[in-house]
Formats: sequence, C-alpha cells, structure tokens
Amino acid sequence: MQVMKLSDYAKQQGISYRTAHRMWKRGELKGRQLSTGTILIDTTTLVEGAIVYARVSSAENKSNLESQALRVERYCIARGYKIVGIVKEVGSGVNDSRKKLIKMLKRDDYNLIVCEHKDRLSRVGFNYIKVLLNQMGKDVEVINEAREEREDLMSDFVSIITSFCARIYGMRRQKRRTECIIKCLEEK
Repeated sequence: MQVMKLSDYAKQQGISYRTAHRMWKRGELKGRQLSTGTILIDTTTLVEGAIVYARVSSAENKSNLESQALRVERYCIARGYKIVGIVKEVGSGVNDSRKKLIKMLKRDDYNLIVCEHKDRLSRVGFNYIKVLLNQMGKDVEVINEAREEREDLMSDFVSIITSFCARIYGMRRQKRRTECIIKCLEEK
C-alpha cells in the first residue's frame, strides 16, 4: 500500500487542503488518520486518469453539450480526479458506431470514464460496456443515477423507437436516391 499525506495529495491534485479534507470526511478518499492527526491517503485506490464524456443527440443541443461537459469536468475536479481528456460528441445514444466513443474506449491513459447520466454514454448495453471496462481495470462513474427505474425504462423505450423510426425514414430516402440513380443511368 502506497500512502501520501493529505496535504501532499492536495498539492499534487491542485486543490486546496480544505477541499481535500472535505473529501476525506465524506469518505471519498481512502486511508487512515494517525493519533497525531495526520491523515494518510492510500494512493493505490486513487483515480489515475479520468475522461469526461458528454453527448447530446442532435446539433440543436450543442449549447447543452458544452454545459454538460463543464458540469462533469467540475465534478471530476471536486472529486480530485486527474482529467486526461474531455470527449464531447453529437450522436444518438443507441448508435453503436460513434467515432469519438470508440476512439475513447481504445485509449490506454485512463482508468475511469465519468458521465452525467448513464444514457449519455449509451442508451442500450451500458452494463456490457461497464463489465468489459471492469475486466480491463477501468470503470464508469455516472454522476446522476436514475432515481426511478420506470422513468429510465421509458426514456430508453422512447429513444429506441425514435432511433428505429429514423432508420426507417433513412432507408426510404435511400431507396428514393437509388431510384434516381437508376433513372439517370437508364437515360444515358
């Protein structure tokens, strides 16, 4: 077990001693207090690198993307996490081909992904992602867990229906494009 004085930890993280002490009191930092009053932090349990992940479904919500990322970043700072990256993405939560998410998951320089709500990371298969990350010695921390399972399920249901409707309408547009290409080729 590697230990560090709380004051040294605060300096290393770039936070005030009072902030670090509040974190200790809330149980966010593991360690022990000596009879002299000195607090020793177990540095083996500390987050070595955290990635802030923020996502919105459409470009219309881009202003929300910035504020969401800022909230998650401030949360990480308050928790004393060392932020190694901030990933902001616009795309559907049921899309399994989000380029920035895939690129982030392939990175090796973090051990924690922090997002505001679990549906920001993925609307479908969140637990699969979490299990696989845990197997790699990494984790996901969700700031605001859904209080009511029904609310969470309804939100997921609406998202899935919306996603499939978008795919259907996209296929119809694709079919019309195909018909136009065939018509152009036939005219030649």
